[in-house]
Amino acid sequence: MVQNIYNRIIETLILAIVQGITEWLPISSSGHLVIVQKWLGLEELPLLFPVTLHLGTLCVVLLTFWRDIAEIFKALVQLDFKTDEGKLALYITVGSVPTAIIGVFFHDIFESLFYSLLAVGIALLITGFFLYVSERRKNGKDLSWLDSLLVGIAQGVAIIPGISRSGVTISTGLLRRVKKEKVIRYSFLLSIPAIIGAVIIESMNLTVSNVDTATLLLGAITSMIVGYASLKLLLKIILKERFHLFAYYCWTVGVILILYHFSQPV
Repeated sequence: MVQNIYNRIIETLILAIVQGITEWLPISSSGHLVIVQKWLGLEELPLLFPVTLHLGTLCVVLLTFWRDIAEIFKALVQLDFKTDEGKLALYITVGSVPTAIIGVFFHDIFESLFYSLLAVGIALLITGFFLYVSERRKNGKDLSWLDSLLVGIAQGVAIIPGISRSGVTISTGLLRRVKKEKVIRYSFLLSIPAIIGAVIIESMNLTVSNVDTATLLLGAITSMIVGYASLKLLLKIILKERFHLFAYYCWTVGVILILYHFSQPV
């Protein structure tokens, strides 16, 4: 009994730390959770666990960008869509539409990939490609309607494990030559409705019984603390033009996973 509790706590801490680190760094949190899940021998995570981690992730975004969020709400209340914050509110709405459509109609297909290390490996190679090429583009323009739509599509595709949400959304903006500061802010603010939507969808399948509240709370707090530090680190790395360095990591892990898959007996 005591050993089982101890193992559960260790597993929760490992998963929460991995989630916190990889949620914001452009290396795919979902892909790394698949890897760690296989490593720990967990056939399936409790449904309430990803919901809890998502809530922790949401708290990190709200804490980091609370000033921007407050200004956006102020613009919405005043129906002022001529200011930067008002335009940003409209862009977030536009970007959320393709994310929602992809999430609803392709959720089951993408979810099936969570059990395939081969799929994760291939997706990491794709993520690495976007990270590498995007920082080579000169940027300097403001966000447009088309930019916000394309970034929203990229966010929807990032449901695939191994495709980094932060990686492909920021890369898409950079490839569109949007200013780094603007695409970074838009990318993370755009994640708020996506995270809320993910929590709602996952919560619909929940049957709350025999829930270890203490363990879930531990996971949420751990992922929040680690995630906050991870997000601050990412912001510094992007502004210092070191974003492409994560491509090498994604390629390395991707190749290892693909080789591992084909080395296993049929």
